[in-house]
Amino acid sequence: MSHSFKDILVHTEDGVMTVTLNRVDKKNSITFLMYGAMADALESANHDAAVRAVVIQGHESIFSAGNDIGDFLNQPPATQDSPVFRFLRGISSFPKPLVAAVCGPAVGIGTTLLLHCDLVYAGDNAAFSMPFVNLGLCPEAASSFLVPQLMGHRRAAEALLLGEPFSAETALEIGLINRIVAPLQANALARRQALKLVAKPLTSLLETKRLMKKHNAGMVAERMAEEGASFGRMLQEPAAREAFTAFMAKRKPDFSRL
Repeated sequence: MSHSFKDILVHTEDGVMTVTLNRVDKKNSITFLMYGAMADALESANHDAAVRAVVIQGHESIFSAGNDIGDFLNQPPATQDSPVFRFLRGISSFPKPLVAAVCGPAVGIGTTLLLHCDLVYAGDNAAFSMPFVNLGLCPEAASSFLVPQLMGHRRAAEALLLGEPFSAETALEIGLINRIVAPLQANALARRQALKLVAKPLTSLLETKRLMKKHNAGMVAERMAEEGASFGRMLQEPAAREAFTAFMAKRKPDFSRL
């Protein structure tokens, strides 16, 4: 079964729903409509008894450049019901196994969504970054809570305060990903692992995942809501306006007076 629009492809076969970011000409930057499609796919997978695992993947050259800046400026997430926040709530609370394949750049939400996946396989060309501060914004997807928990405070500060990128090798070392493979192998490996999960008893998978995530679940939801409120406010402030204006004009932002 397939149902898609051109930028997000959704295909279900053998118990696995595969959600593919398919806007490669725009570096898989994510629009308002794409967030909505991904949120809908997760909701559908949650309620479809035929779906036992979900794979999220991009192209072997690019996972995602993060938010589409122009689209984001035209349709900022005004409320908690906006598509981006629907997607974040959906992925963070998704009860079935989630597998991701990541190749090339994974920027902003391209990295933070991985914090909510159970298994992550990366191409050796993967490059992770969370440059929210550089855009005059704050972290999202509960990453201000989950990244220090994963990396420790000082490495998290390099990633979140400086916005410095890190490699697949570093991601493997800190436990963000499970394995590094050649880029052309990553999507196939993610599917093979998902099929292994499909063969297992779903009741056991659901309960084991629930128990694993129970300790953090309340804090993740609370932090995500707090980040969302801050993010929405900061989008309207001078630093973000300067960052986005500079980005669109292809110049370096000047935060010296902000």
